[in-house]
Amino acid sequence: MKELSAAIVAGLAALAAGYGNGQVISKTLESMARQPELSGQLRGTMLLGVGLIEAVPIIAIAISFLILFA
Repeated sequence: MKELSAAIVAGLAALAAGYGNGQVISKTLESMARQPELSGQLRGTMLLGVGLIEAVPIIAIAISFLILFA
């Protein structure tokens, strides 16, 4: 049962991160198309947001390891 719960946690975290990254990138591209003069600032903000979103599955993997080995 621990293995199943760890796999579910890791899988859901990967799906959520993929969806979140897609949303951030698509909205940034839409904003760049509307205001091309802000593309540099938007790109930097997007990279910061993507980096923060990628922290979530890393934490989820750590939690799944705690579930698995505890």
